[in-house]
Amino acid sequence: MVRRVALVSASLGLLLAVACAEPPTKEMNQAQGALDAAKAAGAEAFAPDEYEAAHAALANSNTAAQQGDYRQALAYALDARERAQEAARRAGDEKARIRAEADRALARAEVLLDQARASLTAARAARVSGPVLAPHVTRIGNAETAIRDARAAMVREDFTAAARAVQGLDVALARSTSEMDAAATARATRRPARRPGR
Repeated sequence: MVRRVALVSASLGLLLAVACAEPPTKEMNQAQGALDAAKAAGAEAFAPDEYEAAHAALANSNTAAQQGDYRQALAYALDARERAQEAARRAGDEKARIRAEADRALARAEVLLDQARASLTAARAARVSGPVLAPHVTRIGNAETAIRDARAAMVREDFTAAARAVQGLDVALARSTSEMDAAATARATRRPARRPGR
């Protein structure tokens, strides 16, 4: 990292010494291209501070060029390009992190949904009453919808929306599973024992 900073500083010094007689059009265009690439990589959402700093540096470069201060315009353009590239890298890292979290949350919700469905089947077999099961049936239906929404969000790479769609499902489904299992057990223990010969 230190070596990279030293190389950038040396390059900057050389460019400043040589190219100050005309607007740094090439470097400003490169900075704009880097900013566009960062935006395409999702930097506005996933690395907003770095993206905004790059945007501000490019705006300063344009202002300096308009004022005829080409040395300052070049310095800002190079800074903008570096900041935009860093924003793109940071956005990629953050996007990957959020995707991994969304994947884990979705997988856990799917496992717990399967468990809740199994508990519902067992509770119905144990003849737990409909009114007792009704809120759990609703909760399972809502979970199915949320998981479908999360899967669709993952396909379109909206990982934040995917994570939000399944947020809290693990707690709700685990609670339903526990309550339905308890109701089925209670129902089974209340059944009268069969008399011999019957």
